[in-house]
Formats: sequence, C-alpha cells, structure tokens
Amino acid sequence: MDRNREPEDAEARRAVKPIVCYETDKLPPVDMLLYSRARQTLQLVAEYTAPARDACAFEVPAGHFFRILSVDGPQVGDLNLWSAGNLQERFFSGKTRQLHATHVSTGDRLWSNLPHLRALATITHDTLDWYGWDADGAGVHDVIGTRCDPYTNHALRGLNYHHCCHSNLTRALAEFKGIALAEAELHVHDVLNVFMCTGFSFDTHQYFMKASPVRPGDFIEFFAETDLLGALSACPGGDCGSSHSDDATPCYPLRVEVYRSESAELANWLPSDINGYDRTHGL
Repeated sequence: MDRNREPEDAEARRAVKPIVCYETDKLPPVDMLLYSRARQTLQLVAEYTAPARDACAFEVPAGHFFRILSVDGPQVGDLNLWSAGNLQERFFSGKTRQLHATHVSTGDRLWSNLPHLRALATITHDTLDWYGWDADGAGVHDVIGTRCDPYTNHALRGLNYHHCCHSNLTRALAEFKGIALAEAELHVHDVLNVFMCTGFSFDTHQYFMKASPVRPGDFIEFFAETDLLGALSACPGGDCGSSHSDDATPCYPLRVEVYRSESAELANWLPSDINGYDRTHGL
C-alpha cells in the first residue's frame, strides 16, 4: 500500500508528548480498606457453573461479593454484567478501558454504559495480580477484545459454530430471563475477558492472545455496587494459547461463587448512583 510523503515537520508531530485522557482522581473514591474488612467475614450463599464451551447466568445482590474461579484446568471466561432490574444498563468495556487501562485488576471498577455511567462492580481481589506486564506487552483480564462470535467465525472460516462466547452468553441470558434468543442477543455486549492474557503486537499493533497463566484455584473477586445480573462463558479457546472457537482445544468449566459479608463495616454503605448529568444535551 502506497503511503503519502512525510511532511517536513513529521518528526516534530510524532514527538508531541502524550497525555492521559481522563484524570480519575475526581471519581468516587475506591475504599479498599472497607472492602478488605468486609472480605474477612464472607459466607458463601450461591454457586453457579459455566460448563466448558458453554455459559451460565447468575444474580448478585448489591453489597455482595462474587468470584470467578478456575477449577479443573487453565480456562478463560467472557463476562457480561447488567443492572439486574434493567437490561438496558450494562457493562461498558470501552469506558472502563478509558478510565482504567487495557487490563484491569484489584481496585479497578467495571462501569456501565451511557446514559447510566456508574460503577457496577469493583475488583476486590485478583490472584493473578502478580503477572503484571510481560516481555510481549501482554497482561491479564483485558477490556480490549470483544467476545468471540459466530459471525466473525463464519466470515473467516465459512463455518456455523454455535459455541462461541457470544452464542453461549445469548443462550444463558435467554434461558435465565425466559426470553427469546433474538431478544437476548441484543443485550449481549463486549466483555471483560477474565483470565485471558492479551496485548498488541509491537510491530503491527494487532490484538494477540497467549496461553493464560491461570491455574486451578486462581480467582478474581468483585464487589457488587448495585444489584447485578451476570453471564459467564467458558470460552471455546480454553486457555487461548493455541486456538479459538473450536471443539478440539482442551476446555474446562468455570465456577461463580456469590458471598454475603457478615461485617458491620457495610452498615453505612450505599449502592452506586446513576450518573448525575441532566441529559438536556444543550437544548
């Protein structure tokens, strides 16, 4: 592909210093001490299983914790979250990425879409926080990639594959809510890629995946900042170190555990509020 000739000041333009788009110090503070104390008295109240190459839906009341756990082998998962009372309010991976980073961990929040824009959940513990950034520029738990889906799979391979995460999440939501697949599909959205190890290549800046460092016993834990409905797909890519969207890759289930805290520390805690913008949009 032909490129245009560089202007005389090309290097000066490239040398402009970057700035972080959003300074987040004005956001509602994350009280990690509160969460830490509340975590000391957790009582398990519900369990769900996302079978290999399939998904489950689950509910988490506001003020409860939930964990996604690796149980039988290295496995990544695709997570959708909605406000339990309103499927129109859902996890906004793009804004979460802008407010935090391409990959999230303890202390980061999962934000909802416009016009709601509030914290749906806060990450309170992550057994893979030691991973950081590797030599390839990869990290764990990304909010970059979309869920694998049958439409892209068909475009690239000409196949109808029904166990991509998009389809898994659609089936799980439809069954849980008792709605038609076509209706449920409209609510499935870009995900938190739980346990997935990803980045952008240094040369072509393409999105890549590599084998996840997750092992049985690892988990990521969240605090529900409002009543939540979730859906989790155990990705057909397994640990995403070799293939994606097929029935040949070794895959394992993932477990979701919901916990209630018995701590008095949460007595004065309040659920997150819908964004306060007046929505007049200048008119």
